[in-house]
Amino acid sequence: MSTARSADAETAPAAVAAALADAPFVRVVARADGDSLAASGILARALRSADIPFHVQLRPNPATAVAADTDDVVVSVGATSAPLAVPGDDAPATLAAYHAASELGDTSNATLALAGIAAFGDSLEADDYDALRSAAEAAGATHRPGVGVPVGDLADGLAHSTLLYAPYSGDVESARALLAETSLPADLDADAHRPVASLAALDATGAADATPRAVESLDRVLRPYETPDGPFETVEGYADVLCAVARERPGTGVALALGHATDATRQAALDAWRTHALEAHTVLREADTARFADCFVVRTDLGSDSLGVLATVARLARDFRSPEPVVLAAGDGAAAAASADSRRLGETMATAAAEFGGAGYGRGDEGEARFDTEETDDTDATTTSDASTTDQHPFTAAFREALRA
Repeated sequence: MSTARSADAETAPAAVAAALADAPFVRVVARADGDSLAASGILARALRSADIPFHVQLRPNPATAVAADTDDVVVSVGATSAPLAVPGDDAPATLAAYHAASELGDTSNATLALAGIAAFGDSLEADDYDALRSAAEAAGATHRPGVGVPVGDLADGLAHSTLLYAPYSGDVESARALLAETSLPADLDADAHRPVASLAALDATGAADATPRAVESLDRVLRPYETPDGPFETVEGYADVLCAVARERPGTGVALALGHATDATRQAALDAWRTHALEAHTVLREADTARFADCFVVRTDLGSDSLGVLATVARLARDFRSPEPVVLAAGDGAAAAASADSRRLGETMATAAAEFGGAGYGRGDEGEARFDTEETDDTDATTTSDASTTDQHPFTAAFREALRA
């Protein structure tokens, strides 16, 4: 993921803040992903501080939001095509929201901001985030060795993390057995966290089907920022939860982003994170796959109600299993794509879905689509499983054609 700040990330905040400052009511419509969820929470907290009434809603495609026949102001978070937008394509929406909140006179929560940036996929060590890191550290966050998970139970955290993919992913008991071999003390200090990081790195990169990209992908989960004041154990774990809850329990996600981190909200968010992770890891472990010259396909029977899981599967496959830079996770009537670089995947998915009367959307390196198809044969794939149905999916051909355009 690029850490270069786009021009929109610098110019949009002032325009957004000016539009919101005198609004009688603001509707914040955010893309259903971790970065946009964090950004919407930062904006909403600023609106609350300024006594501006607001409502926050998550949508798969916030660009479809339109102003009601009132004086309401609608701001789309994570979509660049809306009239008033906090962009989230070339740079994190969280970064633009953080600056917009500052323009409104609010001092944003630095931990939430860092979590949003981590959810976007950027390195928290990039120069653009120096001020945020300093603010988070001043609030008590500390950089330490180890892995960035949201819970204190490392076996639970490693098994359910969607920031890595290893043999124990989705299997708590397997993770617990591996950790037992390291003889960790009850109270984990820096020296105890180091072997956990080594274990995670070796397991994620040492599998026979692991790719070189897995090494750099581990940067998202190793050497985390510990957050003693919560709401979760680390910034990186917070980001992982935001990504899952934005898809599985958007209402809980909004409450969390707004700062209502009660025990019940936190537990509901963790339950959603575990459920989401378990399904994604199960799909990636059991699904049929095929390799084309231009993309790697993961074929599953998940439907449009599991589009968020498909998106996580595509990202995990891209980061840890795909020999190609582009991954398509194709389900029944739904698909998600992820790429290692910006390829206008949102536009690609829109083009492919239109062939079947569906809709596609996304950003440069991620896209989603809903559509209606009947299965047909694709014959030019290199099948990587024993199943004969791996790429009997018409959306695959439409996606590849749009990708090449």
